[in-house]
Amino acid sequence: MINRRKIGNRYENRAVHYLKKQGFFVIAQNVYTKKGEIDIIAKEQEYLCFIEVKYRSSSDCGTPGDAVTKKKQKKIYEAAKLYLYYHHTPFDTPCRFDVIEILGEQIHLLRNAYGGL
Repeated sequence: MINRRKIGNRYENRAVHYLKKQGFFVIAQNVYTKKGEIDIIAKEQEYLCFIEVKYRSSSDCGTPGDAVTKKKQKKIYEAAKLYLYYHHTPFDTPCRFDVIEILGEQIHLLRNAYGGL
């Protein structure tokens, strides 16, 4: 049986390593709120980034980013609002919603992949 959580953690760890090499400061990984999970929270310059990691072994069913549906975006957005509230983050903190696509062995960062706060 496939352990999806174990596979997900492996690719999220690859994404964290990639982000650090790109100059991000990783704050947290696998943040759970009552509204949903945020894979990675990181800072890039002045931006607080809420990052979803998606992996696919091939593009037969589209890109990994295609899996971040409007419904998934809304869940991440709501989870991010709770994170900001619980961490007393100033209301004027610039936030961004990014997606890391891992397709086979290739990693691609989509900055500001969808609307947000």
